[in-house]
Amino acid sequence: MRNQEKEEQLQPEGILTRVKRLYLLYNHWVLQVLLFFFILVDLSLAIFEEPAVVPLPLWVTMLVELLCLLAFTVRLVHYAKVIPRDKFWKDPKNICIIAILMLTLVDIIIYGALKAASCYGVRWSRVLRPLLLVNVTEGRQLRRAFRSIRNALPQIFYVFLLFMFSVLIFSLMALKLLGKRGLKTTDGAPYFTNYMEIVFDLYVLVTTANSPDVMMPAYNASYFYAIFFILYILINTYIFMSVFLAVVYNNYKKYLKEEVRQLVRTKRHKMVRAFAVLQEQRQEGAEPVVSQANWNQVVRLVHPDISNAHRELLWSVSDHKNQGCIGRVAFVQLADLLNIEVITLKSRPHPFHSLCPALYLSAPSHLICWLVQHRAFVIVYDLIILVNAVFIGLDEENPMIANSEWGFLSLYLLEILLKLYVFEPRAFFSRHNFWNWFDTIIVVSALIATIINSAIKSSGGYSSRQILDIVFILRVLRLIRVVDSIKRFVEMSIVSKSECVTCYLFLLKKQDIFFWIRTHLCRVPFIHVFEFIFLISSLTMKTVFPVRFRTIINTLIRIGPAILTFGQLIIVVYYIFAMVGMELFKGKVKYYEDTSDPASEYCGNPLLKGTPFAHLNYCKNNFNSVVSSFILLVELTVVNQWHVLSSGFTTVTHVSARIFFIFFHIMVVIVIINIFVAFVLEAFFVEYSVEKSDLQTSLEKKIKELELAVAEERLEDNLVNAMETCDNDLGTGQSANTKPTLMFKIASRRYRTVDALLQRMFEADLDPEDFAETDDPEAQNNRNFANPTFSSV
Repeated sequence: MRNQEKEEQLQPEGILTRVKRLYLLYNHWVLQVLLFFFILVDLSLAIFEEPAVVPLPLWVTMLVELLCLLAFTVRLVHYAKVIPRDKFWKDPKNICIIAILMLTLVDIIIYGALKAASCYGVRWSRVLRPLLLVNVTEGRQLRRAFRSIRNALPQIFYVFLLFMFSVLIFSLMALKLLGKRGLKTTDGAPYFTNYMEIVFDLYVLVTTANSPDVMMPAYNASYFYAIFFILYILINTYIFMSVFLAVVYNNYKKYLKEEVRQLVRTKRHKMVRAFAVLQEQRQEGAEPVVSQANWNQVVRLVHPDISNAHRELLWSVSDHKNQGCIGRVAFVQLADLLNIEVITLKSRPHPFHSLCPALYLSAPSHLICWLVQHRAFVIVYDLIILVNAVFIGLDEENPMIANSEWGFLSLYLLEILLKLYVFEPRAFFSRHNFWNWFDTIIVVSALIATIINSAIKSSGGYSSRQILDIVFILRVLRLIRVVDSIKRFVEMSIVSKSECVTCYLFLLKKQDIFFWIRTHLCRVPFIHVFEFIFLISSLTMKTVFPVRFRTIINTLIRIGPAILTFGQLIIVVYYIFAMVGMELFKGKVKYYEDTSDPASEYCGNPLLKGTPFAHLNYCKNNFNSVVSSFILLVELTVVNQWHVLSSGFTTVTHVSARIFFIFFHIMVVIVIINIFVAFVLEAFFVEYSVEKSDLQTSLEKKIKELELAVAEERLEDNLVNAMETCDNDLGTGQSANTKPTLMFKIASRRYRTVDALLQRMFEADLDPEDFAETDDPEAQNNRNFANPTFSSV
């Protein structure tokens, strides 16, 4: 506290208020959106720059880029105002941003001068643009992905050396074994006579892109030569590629675990420092505590949109002994507690209940509500969706098939209207009800598109093929809802007769199953024999299949933020390679829309005459714009026929151009894709084997103790728990009077941030008592800490 008093004496209150205002302004969502907007504009300039998709004057693109640089500079200066100066200059990402801004400005000046003098110039700074996305403060997850690559590279390098040694040895064996046999390829060229060509062909064979073409001349000569290629594929494709994945996964998990540990320790250390500021000494010699009033104030500041009921629920979890205060451990867990996604469900009366209660509470209305909420209603519409899928696959030119779409649309629209009648509209369209939004948007869009398509077709003045394509796509998208029905079909396989189920299960618990079948099955009515068999198979399906299926679906949902992170990573790498490729290969390969032009046969370059590149009509796969460059890089990532694509650019330039394509394959396919696979594997293992955290368990127990939990049988109606559907809503006016005003449940998504998911992945390896107090010498003296300052950690 003494250090804090000294700082307040040295810094006037006005300065502290200004710094706080700057800090809150820096983290405002509007400024963050503007930052990403300018980054997007800066990256999009490649569309308008030479070679351009839409050409713009040079001064226009340069002026826009200067405006973007100005925005980045203002953002950087703003950041420097809210953190200590020494920390700002010690942070590598700030140095990177300053270097990128200065180099880009130098490049603009040089390139503009060269163009003004009608000289050739190269925009070399364009490869630096995506690095701004990596180094901004908000790009923490992207920086973590790049650190994963950096940490995995040393081990990958050692394995790659062994791999290349194997390729070189096999290439030398192939040269000596097949080089002097006089074999020819399909185009009449000598087969395996050039050592470097053999190395490249065998490297491509590891990716299976040229299999079995590369081995056919030798295989046609003798069966025994196939043994050579089989051994090569076995060793290099299956063993070495698997070792690559194993090495990447092992190193990725190792360094990610250490990074998560440091992240958690830093977070806990800051929470301990906050505890030291808020702590009170209730009794002499007792442990310091934080009162509920101070705790509430902190929660309001860090999470202002949280409801009072939700905040009281979290406090009851932290103060489980009802002492009115919490200790250090409970306070440190506040950050993790806030990261648990808790859904607040409100029970509201239906608008019809208020407008016309007599009608809404009548017997026919009760019957409609009962039918809509019954399982049979769901099954009927699932069957309608399946029938609709059959009709979609039939010929739409048939009038009966075409007119049936109106019937299906009417049924889907009726379903939505019935659900809106039964369930309270605000609950039906709450932000967690994914399938309700999905159904409504798809059905309404399909209805509008079908009406427009029919109107245009009846006018006869316009070919409505594009609108018809949209209608077909919307029809197919409706079938996605079948995913939500799979678990319901499995659950409906349970026999509905409760007497039969109870009797059979009671007998199975009391007696050996085989003894029971032998002594009692003969006395059971014949139809009950089938019910019993159906019951056993259904129980197996319910206990095994849904769990495994839900695990897969939940894994796909959990890795959604990670997919976005790796998507950004891929975009950064693609952008860099696209800029380099455009400078190296622009104009070398041309695409002609007019196929009658003789130059279209060889892609506008005579060197490509007779090559597989031109023969396969790959002319549009070029680096003549950023769009075509990205598409070409995607094709190279798939690796199918990538050797043909690379050979085309090698033919029009130099054989050394293969280095560009090989390096891209190593960087993207071997490193980045394997790191992404490693993350998916780890996320799947966590979802498959790890139970709920202690905080989640405590929170669920407290919700049940307060009788504010949603009934479990209602939750089980939904397959993808992260997509809370109308089956979980409390908005039906028919039963609103039997439920509490507010109810809670833990969202199956559970984690608000990627950091929370990563912490959950390695929680078993983290010491819950590790508060990182030894990292701060001042923390050892009477537990007094300096006021926390904004940091990039």
